[in-house]
Amino acid sequence: MFEIVFLGTSASAPSAKRGLSAQIVKHDEFRFLIDCGEGTQRQILQSGLGFRNLNNIFVTHGHLDHILGLAGLLSTFMRWETIAELNIYSGKWALDRIHDLLYGVVLRGGQAPLTLNLCEIKPGIFFEAGDFTVTAFPVFHRGSDSLGFKFEERSRRPFLPDKAEALGVPFGPIRHDLVDGKTVMLEDGRKVGPEEVLGPLKPGVRLVYVGDAGRIDDLVPVCQDADALVIESTYLEEEAEMARQFSHLTAKMAAELAVKANVRQLVLTHLSRRYREKDVLAEAQAVFPAVQVARDFDSYSFKQEG
Repeated sequence: MFEIVFLGTSASAPSAKRGLSAQIVKHDEFRFLIDCGEGTQRQILQSGLGFRNLNNIFVTHGHLDHILGLAGLLSTFMRWETIAELNIYSGKWALDRIHDLLYGVVLRGGQAPLTLNLCEIKPGIFFEAGDFTVTAFPVFHRGSDSLGFKFEERSRRPFLPDKAEALGVPFGPIRHDLVDGKTVMLEDGRKVGPEEVLGPLKPGVRLVYVGDAGRIDDLVPVCQDADALVIESTYLEEEAEMARQFSHLTAKMAAELAVKANVRQLVLTHLSRRYREKDVLAEAQAVFPAVQVARDFDSYSFKQEG
């Protein structure tokens, strides 16, 4: 299961009710901050999440509304000694700007009292844990080497408790061994293999996050059959030409991507202050009904079907 908590859902500049781009993706003990607009650290506190385990930050691109909050966040980490290591992942263009911000302003050429790693990433898997991976993929957006991120659980065979009960498999470590693919021996000497208590292989949950984007045709393959697509919706179709000019999407375009990629759920963020939320939602729902517009501090969980 993946959970995403929205900390900032406004485009370019904050509004009274929406902060700048930032969200936390959670999976078990892992927590990843995606983008860090101005004011993000306060939003983290307001959300009640706090800074624990927030060691990994993924930055979609280096525009200021997505990175300025890193200065305040690092400053807080230095004062509170909250974490020992901070890893910031992004493309080279973004990392160059982040380096200038952190080392030229916050640290002023000095060293942080924690391990600070600026990690350049290319398209492909760049973060891997026991049961999930995170993949970066290119996104078209003006003047930046923008990236999107795909969180994907590994495929697995679900444990079938009814079959285990019928075979007399007791609760405890022996069931974990079967889930891990091991053959076990029961107290009466019978052997039970994993194929006897595991169902057919099922794909894990797939969550795709796209920040600022100017086109959708190149995003269809990476979004294909995703359980959830989180993506920007800065404009309405009535200003499609302005969206094209500034390399952003309309709500209709985001919904069209969801249809073409056959995603299960669409969540829109990065909204311009010029529009009403209900109008953004209506435009997208006319194309793709399973859509929601995120607000600051909204939380969505995505689980495996069945």
